[in-house]
Amino acid sequence: MSKKVIIIGGVAGGATAAARLRRISEEVEIILIEKGEHISFANCGLPYYIGETIKDRSKLLVQTVEGMSKKFLLDIRVQSEAISIDSNNKKVTIKNLQTEEIYEETYDKLLLSPGARPIIPPILGIENHQSLFTLRNIPDTDRIKAFVDQNAPESAVIIGGGFIGVEMAENLAARGIKVMIVEKGHQVLGPLDVEMAGPVQTHLKQNGITLILGNGVKEFKGNGDIIVLEDGTEVQTDMTILSIGVRPENELAKQAGLEIGEQGGIVVNHLLQTSNQDIYAVGDAIEVRDYINRKKTMIPLAGPANRQGRIAANNMMEKKEKYEGTLGTSIVKVFDLTVATTGNNEKTLQKWGIPYEVVHIHPNSHAGYYPESSSIAFKLIFDKESGQIYGAQAIGRGGVDKRIDVIATAIKGNLTVEDLTNLELSYAPPYSSAKDPVNMAGYVAVNIVEGELEQIQWHEVDQIVQNGGYLLDVRENVEREFGYIEGSLNMSLGEIRERMAELPKNQPIYVSCQVGLRGYLASRILKNNGFNVKNVDGGWKTYSSAFADTEMAERTEGSSQTNEEIREDESFQIDTVLDVSGLTCPMPIVKLKQGMDQLESKQVLELQATDRGVLSDLPAWTKKVGHQILKTEQVGSTIKFWIKKK
Repeated sequence: MSKKVIIIGGVAGGATAAARLRRISEEVEIILIEKGEHISFANCGLPYYIGETIKDRSKLLVQTVEGMSKKFLLDIRVQSEAISIDSNNKKVTIKNLQTEEIYEETYDKLLLSPGARPIIPPILGIENHQSLFTLRNIPDTDRIKAFVDQNAPESAVIIGGGFIGVEMAENLAARGIKVMIVEKGHQVLGPLDVEMAGPVQTHLKQNGITLILGNGVKEFKGNGDIIVLEDGTEVQTDMTILSIGVRPENELAKQAGLEIGEQGGIVVNHLLQTSNQDIYAVGDAIEVRDYINRKKTMIPLAGPANRQGRIAANNMMEKKEKYEGTLGTSIVKVFDLTVATTGNNEKTLQKWGIPYEVVHIHPNSHAGYYPESSSIAFKLIFDKESGQIYGAQAIGRGGVDKRIDVIATAIKGNLTVEDLTNLELSYAPPYSSAKDPVNMAGYVAVNIVEGELEQIQWHEVDQIVQNGGYLLDVRENVEREFGYIEGSLNMSLGEIRERMAELPKNQPIYVSCQVGLRGYLASRILKNNGFNVKNVDGGWKTYSSAFADTEMAERTEGSSQTNEEIREDESFQIDTVLDVSGLTCPMPIVKLKQGMDQLESKQVLELQATDRGVLSDLPAWTKKVGHQILKTEQVGSTIKFWIKKK
């Protein structure tokens, strides 16, 4: 006897389940009920259609009703709403939203894939807002794009600095709109830890985005064109986008008497069955188990929803496949940066009281001598005792997706940090280095597991210095011109052996460098000579990342050149070209200093760099020493500067 399956909700979970059911059996009767007009569309592509990176709207439609119905022999009923479930008699009451007809359908198995809806908080005056938008589906997208096309707004405020908020900021900026992000938390992109969010926030500001952090919205005035923040600040805007998160569509499940979790998600077991064994649920509406800490959580991502749809279909057809939990691997484009995470961050592990260790490294995306190499900020979180990998975060211009995907795969394969050192990953100069960043992170982590390396984290440094700790900066003295930890003493790595007598043996020495490598080398030298040594993980680059916004403001305030000083002057003659592509700050400026020393007064040097830190380091340094930036230009990932010697 053939089964009859009703699926409520399409898009990732529901549409995938329908297709999988048909691949398993030609006999099963499949009815797909979708409240909207479209059964399967690319949610994640919506901001890019508004920004006109994706120009053809039809490309957002993954499957059409007609095409999918024919291909998979489905009874698809769009613009139809399931309004109640009678789980005792296994019936669904459905309303045709076009004709207002209400009718019933019986089922053998029922799949709920209702998704989630944007959170709209009860902000004073929100009901009067004339240009307030959320972004969740095709109609939302059409409304936003039509408003931008027809009204040509000059300004926009995005409330919420999550993935969608940041993507919308970039795409509205691409339309020539001045964008402000208002985020109640103290950082954007919550899955990142704070020191990793710092450079992302700096990059947003460098691209013209105004950030208001640690401040929420109190009130909308007038027609919503004036936003009053919690601290009393008033902001004028032509349009507002709410992007503060989503909540599961659970009303139908509640009405059916299904169990609902503390966070509002539909409770399912490892087979994705609800509290009623004939009703399954998938996607953004369900509560899942975190793959790392095994606690219940909500992770609204397209990838897991697709897998859940397939697994639920298998189980409705008696295949008994387990859903093992959600890792939360995610990625987002932020102008020229790629930001990706997998597994648990420090905040989550701290919440559940799980002990962990962290390493930060700053390798190049590929061989530094090959053009367009750039730095990756890479963070690995693991268990010091077992070597189990808990998570990773990475930020950079290139190669980020590859590294995070490798770590996500390693976690699923139960690999340890020691296994990372043995991974044989593809290498050629345009793609990687002989020691891939994943291998490098593994080496550092293994050193910690084996007790060869002791370290402290960036957030411990200030207190240690304040308490009289001995902090040794082993970089070259010229590097300190571009930033250093207050209270640190300088002795370069090359001087340590000959100046070792100057160092104390009666207290720990905390060693810092630019990214951690020279600090590790120094710590080995000192440890082998009887010193008590700990390394500052990730060096100055990680430490300063946590204060990236403050640091950037201090370096530019009163020191950056005015528009008159940075002038677009085409009439100069270039006397020398210096290519520092692949080098990370401050080395481009160190090399520039050496290059400028070789020039005569008023001669011009062309600098070619790929590290975007140059954008803040260079103006501050040239102003300080009296040189003049004549012109700047970006070609692909290469930033060019033309500097006249004083």
